[in-house]
Amino acid sequence: MRPRVEEVRIQGLGVIDEAVLELSPGFTVVTGETGAGKTMVVTGLGLLFGGRADPARVRPGADRATVEGTLVIDPASRVAQQVEDTGGVLEDGELIISRTVSVEGRSRAWLGGRSVPVGTLTYLADDLVAVHGQMDQQRLLQPGRQRAALDRYAGDDLVKPLRAYEQAYKRHRQVAEQLDELTARARERAQEADLLRFGLEEVEKTDPKAGEDVALREEEERLSHADALRSAAETAHAALLGDPMAGEQIQDAVSLVGQARAAVEAVRDVDPALAGIADRLAEAGYLLSDVATELAAYSESVEADPARLAAVQERRSVLTHLIRKYGEDTAAVLGWAERAAIRLTELEGDDDRIADLTREHEELTGRLTELAAELTRVRTAAAERFGQAVTEELTALAMPHARVVVVITQAAEFGPHGLDEVELRMSPHPAAPPLPLNKGASGGELSRVMLAIEVVFAGADPVPTFVFDEVDAGVGGKAAVEIGRRLARLARTAQVIVVTHLPQVAAFADQHLVVEKDSDGSVVRSGVVALDRDGRTRELSRMLAGLEDSELGRAHAEELLAIAAADKG
Repeated sequence: MRPRVEEVRIQGLGVIDEAVLELSPGFTVVTGETGAGKTMVVTGLGLLFGGRADPARVRPGADRATVEGTLVIDPASRVAQQVEDTGGVLEDGELIISRTVSVEGRSRAWLGGRSVPVGTLTYLADDLVAVHGQMDQQRLLQPGRQRAALDRYAGDDLVKPLRAYEQAYKRHRQVAEQLDELTARARERAQEADLLRFGLEEVEKTDPKAGEDVALREEEERLSHADALRSAAETAHAALLGDPMAGEQIQDAVSLVGQARAAVEAVRDVDPALAGIADRLAEAGYLLSDVATELAAYSESVEADPARLAAVQERRSVLTHLIRKYGEDTAAVLGWAERAAIRLTELEGDDDRIADLTREHEELTGRLTELAAELTRVRTAAAERFGQAVTEELTALAMPHARVVVVITQAAEFGPHGLDEVELRMSPHPAAPPLPLNKGASGGELSRVMLAIEVVFAGADPVPTFVFDEVDAGVGGKAAVEIGRRLARLARTAQVIVVTHLPQVAAFADQHLVVEKDSDGSVVRSGVVALDRDGRTRELSRMLAGLEDSELGRAHAEELLAIAAADKG
């Protein structure tokens, strides 16, 4: 299902107070008297799809202009996914887009019920609409758009080589970026490797053990205070068991506890309550004896060893140096050494990696050169066919001397789509050199050129809705009929909306809308009305003769409608 614009509501825009446009899937034409506001319809559609907000377009007396559009969208399409990505929603396959412009120049946009930046509408418009008017010819004037359009026109011949090129180009970019990074940082990598080697040598030479720094700190404390530790142990031992070498006998703790136990043991049979106390005193005596034994062994083990103390202090100094540089303790230093060894291996392998990447880069460059040449060959052939087809269309559109060519030039560097830079150029007559479209044609001519291009691109260009304003500027008679015929042909594959003042063009429409003007002498209001067959006859008569009820005009209008119906039928 191709997306299309189903309805547009306009409020407070130019002379339009309030209007509703119900648009058909095929060819819709918009007509009306001069000053009625036909161009505001195109302006409204432009606003709806991200066009520039001009506060001067706000209707006098209104505080803002509002345009709301309802589009039919395939829920499985890319557009639906883009809407979902912004937080908007589709309702029964319909998307509502809204845009407001205040008199102060502030502009706001909504997409599927969600407020979005105006730029989001512009981005979405690339897949939805192409507006061709005096101020809106930018879509196909963009070089990237012209290249993409030519590629679609080239068809299947280009699909396979372009896909192969795009894959090779992506890898080529990745390899080039990796090479740039590796070669640009060669000096930094060499310096980093030297630092890592030095650090690893330091760690290897010192050979620290996990927890060694803590153990040495404790040992240094013991060695530094050996005399005090031994004296404390001996004093405590004497207090518990006494000192047989002392001149006077002082009762020790073990003896005193023994005396207390003996006193209680002597009467424990008298009162059973003392039995438990006697047992606990016995345990206390055993415990004190054990502690005294340990103190004696400890005091004998503590020795002042200046040589060992010096060795411990020296080792601690070496470890402290490592810890200060590589971690908070020896375990952290060992962890750093493990990571440094891995990193050093990576750095030392970069030279081999650079050689491999350089070789791959050269191979990919050769591959891209071949594929780019194939793309140029296919595009050149398609450009020749396309230029001839558009030139033939222009002949039928009252531009018999105009010629459109597609100029393909080579860029200095590979791009995502090849080396080709594509530009559409036009010469208005044989003696004039081909110039870029926006320089080689006037505003009205440019609209006709765009119509010719779109007709040739029909089926290749995926844009589902085309809007033309001033496409018939400066033409009439047979050329006007040909414009109508080609717009109808374009409408077979897309929705086409055209603002025109030519009855020959309007006769080919599937739906005819007229912008009607109402004035009370001071305020002009316009609205949009859909015409039936009789209404179309009256409007075409007005456009032909200036009078709705002119008998001659009505007869001519009927003839135009019959010719158009036969041509389409």
